[in-house]
Amino acid sequence: MSGVESIDWDQLSEFVDGMWEDSALASLSDFIRIPALSPAFDDDWAANGHLDATIDLFTGWLETIEVEGLKANVHRLAGRTPLLLCEVPGTGPGEVIFYSHLDKQPEFTGWSEGKGPWTPVREGEWLYGRGAIDDGYGGYAAILSVMALKQQGIAHPTCRFLIETCEESGSPDLPFYLEELKEELGNPDLVIVLDSGMGDYERFWITESLRGLVGGTLKVAVTSEGVHSGLGSGVIPSSFRIARLLLSRLEEAETGELLPEWLHIEISDQLRSDAGEIVAVLGDAIVSDFPLLDGVKAQHEDMTEALLAQNWMPTLSVTGADGMPPVSAAGNVLRTNTDLKLSVRIPPGVESVPASQRLKALFEENPPFGAHVEFELDTPANGFSAPAMPSAFAEALNDASNRTFGNDAMPFYEGGTIPFLAMMQESYPDAHFLVTGCGGPGNNMHGPDEKLHVPTVKSVTQCVSAALAATADR
Repeated sequence: MSGVESIDWDQLSEFVDGMWEDSALASLSDFIRIPALSPAFDDDWAANGHLDATIDLFTGWLETIEVEGLKANVHRLAGRTPLLLCEVPGTGPGEVIFYSHLDKQPEFTGWSEGKGPWTPVREGEWLYGRGAIDDGYGGYAAILSVMALKQQGIAHPTCRFLIETCEESGSPDLPFYLEELKEELGNPDLVIVLDSGMGDYERFWITESLRGLVGGTLKVAVTSEGVHSGLGSGVIPSSFRIARLLLSRLEEAETGELLPEWLHIEISDQLRSDAGEIVAVLGDAIVSDFPLLDGVKAQHEDMTEALLAQNWMPTLSVTGADGMPPVSAAGNVLRTNTDLKLSVRIPPGVESVPASQRLKALFEENPPFGAHVEFELDTPANGFSAPAMPSAFAEALNDASNRTFGNDAMPFYEGGTIPFLAMMQESYPDAHFLVTGCGGPGNNMHGPDEKLHVPTVKSVTQCVSAALAATADR
């Protein structure tokens, strides 16, 4: 059989539900137990072997299921993180590349009692643990979406599954694998990425944009050793104050707006209108879903402006600091230096490499008081703006959303960054992209109590099955 119209949705739902409950969730729970920190957070990742362990676990799961023609090969370029490439030959026309990753963010603090980053806990509709939502489920959902079509004898394209282990570090190793595996990856008609978010758990959300990322460590040094603050203050310029002055070159402190024009794009009337449609569905949940303390106000009262600021405007986050002792150990000493880790999100359309260089010059030129200032750059990443989908394909996804979630599909803006997407757009400019995922309200990826909404991952798996059937139709 072929075609989305041939899908028996009751049978599809029953099969997907059974495979998740009887097989995939148990393996995903074992995945949570592996402290597979991304290389940016584990200098000894190779010796520790946790990234290899995640691949061994997933390939072990593949051996427990029956997928006709499935091949799985682990690739290890010298000095680089391992990568898994699987392939299922098509029973219909077309080629698809799936993307997901197995490396994780650090543990973080504040997990609820009885829960922890490496402790899988199933509680009602949720599976807790680091990597559950970002992005351990992706490989399982991808494989099951193909299996569900095979179970009904419905044609699907050739599917390749690219699963990397350094995404949370910015995917620095991925370009080398894309070049090395160019022939094996083929020429995809569609790239499916299961590493994005959703506005609610009531419909299938299709990510149309992600922001890029530039950043690094701003280092400000003023003395060779600490000096008694009673003697030095008023004479020695504070490294912290100089850091504040430098940040004011980038950010308007009162509003949070970033000042350089070269970090902005024009917000078109169409984009503002599309954002308004998303706001009509989500309402003030755009703000209220965040764990703001009592009395803390969002930066924007207008929800459309908040959505645009979150996804289409540049922003600065100070994510870490060195040179400062903890409060409990802080004496009356004028510190030698202040180092700040900066994360600057940039909208799609702003090229990350030149933006990084201009950011470096912005901080380092003419340092206040002649302080020793260095901006040590991280690897930059471009944003992503999805090309328009063919109308028949979009209609198939909308129908799938109604059958599985009960509501129309919706576009989604993702304020985060997936460097892989820009790389794939450059490598496959003629491919269409389906970027989606299960990261909805309350999932808290990267933070404490990260969790996967199990009913949603089952519904997303079914929608992806429809996407594969529609691709074979085309």
